[in-house]
Amino acid sequence: MTRNISPLAGKHAPANSLIDISKLIAAYYDQIPDVNNSHERVIFGTSGHRGSSLNNTFNEWHILGITQAICLYRKQHKITGPLYLGIDTHALSRPAFETAMSVLAANEVTVLIAENNEYTPTPALSLAILVHNKNHHAPLADGIVITPSHNPPADGGFKYNTPDGGPADVTVTKWIENKANDFLKNKLKEVKRLPPETALKNKTTKYFNYLQLYVDELQTAINMPVISASGIHIGVDPLGGAGVHYWEPIAAQYHLNLTIMNKKIDPTFSFMPVDWDGKIRMNPASEYAMADVIKQKNNFDISFACDTDHDRHGIVSPQKGLIDTNHYLAVAIAYLFRHRPQWSTSKMVSKTIVTSSMIDCVCKNIGISVYEVPVGFKWFVKGLIEGKFAFCGEQSAGGVFDRMSGEVWTTDKDGILLGLLSAEITAALKKDIGVLYHDLEKEFGKTFYKRIDTPATLEQKTILLHLSPSEIKDKTLAGDNIESILTRAPGNDADIGGIKVITKNGWFVARPSGTEEIYEVTAESFVSEEHLNHILEAAQTIVNHALEQ
Repeated sequence: MTRNISPLAGKHAPANSLIDISKLIAAYYDQIPDVNNSHERVIFGTSGHRGSSLNNTFNEWHILGITQAICLYRKQHKITGPLYLGIDTHALSRPAFETAMSVLAANEVTVLIAENNEYTPTPALSLAILVHNKNHHAPLADGIVITPSHNPPADGGFKYNTPDGGPADVTVTKWIENKANDFLKNKLKEVKRLPPETALKNKTTKYFNYLQLYVDELQTAINMPVISASGIHIGVDPLGGAGVHYWEPIAAQYHLNLTIMNKKIDPTFSFMPVDWDGKIRMNPASEYAMADVIKQKNNFDISFACDTDHDRHGIVSPQKGLIDTNHYLAVAIAYLFRHRPQWSTSKMVSKTIVTSSMIDCVCKNIGISVYEVPVGFKWFVKGLIEGKFAFCGEQSAGGVFDRMSGEVWTTDKDGILLGLLSAEITAALKKDIGVLYHDLEKEFGKTFYKRIDTPATLEQKTILLHLSPSEIKDKTLAGDNIESILTRAPGNDADIGGIKVITKNGWFVARPSGTEEIYEVTAESFVSEEHLNHILEAAQTIVNHALEQ
């Protein structure tokens, strides 16, 4: 089972394929979604509502409805502190920001926006919420991040972060989703709004220096003196994202030998090499999207990139090039639990059900328990806040870990943090990240891992979402007896939104994407690359049978 790689993959997109920004923004204001069309309703996936104005899935009406719903949710739950609001560099983020501000101001919500119209990385907003709520026990603050993450340039995204600083859980997002769709059905009659220019001048609109808070606090989570003293040359590519202006202050404040590879901000993202399917995605975990960074690997001791809202990371080492996300997470865990003496040994590592089992091997060796949850960073939030997890990671290049003191850092994933950690590891151990992972393979054995994406309709995604173990009739997988079929995560017993099939020599997970019209099959073999391909082929057959029922 192979995916059709575009001949453009890893190359810059032809000029005639770039999005028309004026057309995109015009559609945002002009087009009205049909609430009777399931595709055009407000739909919160793994991380907020995402879509494009060009297909009526991310338009002004959506944002008006969602923002009013958030205002009602805040009122019902007595969340009366400030709302921290941040945006990324996608073209639809600024119009959505103005729409959201018009509703928030009309509802008399105190909103904190970045000084100088600055972009705000997702982790910087999460940190701001947590710091506020720690220092001001009441009233509590929450936040909104306007970003579709690494999605293509034509997409927009809108995510609500609750007072715990992380993405809202499914109970909250379902309530907001339903209420927003009710507003759409009633043609927004209950939505309060002011003109955007009035909202920005309203007494409830205030400015906040997200950048300085974040930069100041970094030294509590990363051993900056070790990096600085080593003099290692660090390369960073913001991929035109929200953290583009964060790197120079970080380098200046902590005396880092850091070079920013690309400072461009362009809503067409014309500077990006295209992904495997010919689409532009600011995905730091993709060898195709990271082609320009990989080409420069020998210019630096360590280099990395972040996606558009800077919550994901991609690490590039001189000897190995782009480090597989699972490999880096395993190296990071092995390093952190040996170099953070203040961390409690009772704390756990939490990972998603599609993340590599190499992490289990590393944790078992250290004596740390692993807590497995469904896909979506929201599943880590409660454990981070309660102090149960010291490290959380997912195979889609998301991760976060505690401050050196053992206190929570952020409750959303942080690409800046994981990037700087790779610099700390390189500086402290004086060894290539890729070689460090090879050392783990020598100790625990090699694993083979791959994810395949397949186009799927909304109806097919719905079938897969609600699949039950009894519907899987197969008894073997790639020559091995099936030991278990899971639809709930072992750690928190939450629905995984798909299935996980496990044998003694490997596993696969099939689940619909929460952000795109695809379903994902992720698999891992403990035997060989050939065995991994057999697992993927068998997984595809099992999924096809299920979708045909």
